[in-house]
Amino acid sequence: MGRMVLLVTLPLYVADQVTKWWIVCSFPPPPAGGFASSKSIPVVEDFFNIVRVHNQGIAFGIGNGTAWAPLAFLLVPVVALGVMAWFWRNGAFSNLILRLAGVLLLAGILGNLTDRLLQGFFLPHLEEAGFWTRLANGYVVDFLDFTLPLIDYRWPAFNVADSCICVAAFLLIISTFRGEEVSEDAEMSAGQ
Repeated sequence: MGRMVLLVTLPLYVADQVTKWWIVCSFPPPPAGGFASSKSIPVVEDFFNIVRVHNQGIAFGIGNGTAWAPLAFLLVPVVALGVMAWFWRNGAFSNLILRLAGVLLLAGILGNLTDRLLQGFFLPHLEEAGFWTRLANGYVVDFLDFTLPLIDYRWPAFNVADSCICVAAFLLIISTFRGEEVSEDAEMSAGQ
């Protein structure tokens, strides 16, 4: 498992952090109290843009602007890391699909947790604020912005860490179905 962490988790974590810091250094911050920068770089017209969005909440910006979200969603990844460590110690990541899901999940959790811990300290309008205020203003940097043209829907911006978490969830779902197939085959073999 340690080898997969070095080969998968570490490069994805670094890619996540490098891309987010590129965004933070290249785009103006959102106005105080806002969540999206005014700058946008079109990559594919009317389909894909690079943006800077601050997400203090969870998926789809749920919780943005609330007093409880930054601290609650700072604790959730810490708990998730503890649960993952418990599962690892108890052999839950027993096959390749589960191990790959685990290392992707680890990359995603660590990438977004790093943002929540650090980004609030780099907001210009909080330069004079205290430690807890800056920590409470932590956010995840989202920058991949897609519009789904067939239904004219703008998907909420996301990042590399979010992508890792989504792929990990997909692999966990696949693993669940494969587990059912394996147990059905085992039952059939035992019944013969």
